[in-house]
Amino acid sequence: MKSKIYINLDKNGIKISKPPSPQGSYVPWIISGNYIYLSGQIPLVDGKLQYKGTVPNEVSIDKAVDAARICAINLINQLNEACDGDLDKIKKIVKVTGYVACSESFIHQPTIINGASDLFKTIFGENGIHVRAAIGCSSLPLGSPVEVEAIFEKK
Repeated sequence: MKSKIYINLDKNGIKISKPPSPQGSYVPWIISGNYIYLSGQIPLVDGKLQYKGTVPNEVSIDKAVDAARICAINLINQLNEACDGDLDKIKKIVKVTGYVACSESFIHQPTIINGASDLFKTIFGENGIHVRAAIGCSSLPLGSPVEVEAIFEKK
């Protein structure tokens, strides 16, 4: 019988897949004690960056929210690898940090990172509620408009 996490993934049309490869000299995740630290993910799908540029100049707010959602899906895929294919090992999400490449006057970073936060709550339920930071910056790897990292706690 499928757990609530897997039912929620199915209901939202999300299939667990091979996560993107690291884009630099780092590992995608590290487990320390009961915590899984996931490296930042950008909106890559099948190795292709889905959006490129800064918000709101080249990437609209709606597209940036979608980019954050894709980042969250990539984080779930990395988490699945870290949990040996068993997301039921997760107790809760502890912290999410989101970065938005944006113009100097842009002030809606929280709206963008809600794309990731809302997906985590949808998939993990009450265990998906977390503390968070939403940070604006001038640029991100490969020209991505959004990058999201997270810390999860294992059961």
